[in-house]
Amino acid sequence: MADWLIETEELARLLKTEGDADRVVLDCSWYLPDAGKHAIDDFRAGHIPGARFADLEQISDPDSPYVNMLPDAALFAGVVGALGIGNDTDVVVYDAGYVSARLWWMFRMFGHGRIRILNGGWRKWKAEGRSIETGEASVATPREFVARPVPGRVASLEQVRTVVEQGGAAIVDARTPARFQGAEGSGYPGVASGAMPGAVNLHWGRFFDSANNFVFVSPERAAEIFAEAKVDVNGPIITTCGSGVTAAILGFMVERLGNKDWLLYDGSWHEWGQRPDTPKLVHASPK
Repeated sequence: MADWLIETEELARLLKTEGDADRVVLDCSWYLPDAGKHAIDDFRAGHIPGARFADLEQISDPDSPYVNMLPDAALFAGVVGALGIGNDTDVVVYDAGYVSARLWWMFRMFGHGRIRILNGGWRKWKAEGRSIETGEASVATPREFVARPVPGRVASLEQVRTVVEQGGAAIVDARTPARFQGAEGSGYPGVASGAMPGAVNLHWGRFFDSANNFVFVSPERAAEIFAEAKVDVNGPIITTCGSGVTAAILGFMVERLGNKDWLLYDGSWHEWGQRPDTPKLVHASPK
């Protein structure tokens, strides 16, 4: 498998010894709309030295009625180029929650494989007492980034509808059980919670070790988690969630286990849940 992770120890060493390398560290923290706050304020309060802030909303499709959708190549290239990223730049993404895998996925969807996730992210970096900067990010020198979209890696509404009706793949939903079961709001105003018929609920948080600064669980433990949910991790898999963000965590773990053929349903529940022509289930509230 590709080494998509970088440890805090290694990043700290690289920042100290290779300060002039073609490397950009991106803080991509983000909050659901109902949180009532913006992660840029957290960035200003403290971030990894030299890091820049990648705003998920600015790097998503502004014309889609559904949130956080993959943008077109020109928009993606313009945003990351303005962050000082070229096609040969090594990119490290981190956050304080669950967004890094989404950026990992997006960069790769536009042909950029020089991308790694900081294992444990901001929480581990801060817990270890490592150097922190405050205030705005340093001004980046714009670079040319040529986006090369990779086809066939995103599940469409119709593909998911076909699987719901006929089978042929596992649909794995990363949301909390309460949202999956309809016992809690979706996190998006005006969008009811619930689930797709036949989907398997596998909360994204299970793939982080909360007792160890929120690093990713080992591939061995990830395999056990999928097996416990009766998901064939080697078979066809479509990942989904509220808006395509935490779905990337499931895909990240599937790929770490050797399956590169998984698909991410980009519209996720934000699309499926609002459409009048899609079947929906609301289960009994968890006891």
